[in-house]
Amino acid sequence: MRYTKEHDWLRVDGNGVFLGITEFATEQLGDVVFLELTEPGTLLTRGDKIVEI
Repeated sequence: MRYTKEHDWLRVDGNGVFLGITEFATEQLGDVVFLELTEPGTLLTRGDKIVEI
């Protein structure tokens, strides 16, 4: 599992990639009222936005 300075995490498992936020980030955000995800199958490179919370 890899963590970012912004309290995100990323885990590669077989052909899947899982993305989440740390417990600290969850506490700081409070209620999530908006979530925008990248379309499945989108080719990404380093620095691309994957999700907006």
